[in-house]
Amino acid sequence: LKFPHHENEIAQSEGATGEKFANTWMHVGFVRVDQEKMSKSLGNFFTVREVLAKFPAEVVRYFILVSHYRSPLDYSDDNLRAAKSALDGFYIALRELPAANDIEGDEFEARFHNAMEDDFNTPKVFAELSALATEINRSKATDVKKATRLAATLRRLGGVLGLFQQDPEEYLRAGSDGAEAAPGGLSDKAIDELLSKRNQARREKNWAESDRLRDELKQAGVLLEDGPAGTTWRRV
Repeated sequence: LKFPHHENEIAQSEGATGEKFANTWMHVGFVRVDQEKMSKSLGNFFTVREVLAKFPAEVVRYFILVSHYRSPLDYSDDNLRAAKSALDGFYIALRELPAANDIEGDEFEARFHNAMEDDFNTPKVFAELSALATEINRSKATDVKKATRLAATLRRLGGVLGLFQQDPEEYLRAGSDGAEAAPGGLSDKAIDELLSKRNQARREKNWAESDRLRDELKQAGVLLEDGPAGTTWRRV
């Protein structure tokens, strides 16, 4: 789709309508599967509906945006799972921090806009947002006010990309497909009951039982995270 295709499209469209064809013309890289272009003729394509049956929409959005728009996009379930893991990290940073007003014009926002204005350099954007998430996690233990303000910045900048707008607890308690529990999986109530038993075992210093319950939850796709404020859980 290089010269002269686009130039002819412009000539034909402007000649037919007498109007300017477009203010901005962007051509994206091909979607590939196993290093081959995704296409109907090769039979290696997936519909959005099929992908969304396995992964939440926000994960798919993150997966697309994390690559530069002009670069090929390599589709695979492994790459989608990696995207979900990365997105989880942002929501973990936002977890347990209340909504608040941030300060516009800080260093993170400046770097975010510089990356966006550099030909929509979204890989660089996510590097800056990851640095912001790291600073939030670091500040949680020493300066909750700062962490809360930075979290507001992360939510606002993420909103430009349509990301990080869900309630962190609801997002993290959803499964890989966005559902609260996979078919046959543990319900929120069942998880909370097992967590309560584990907390009791920890209070009694019954570490073997505590580890057994942690492993049981892990086998069910539930990860526990122990912290100063107690234990939280999330589905993977």
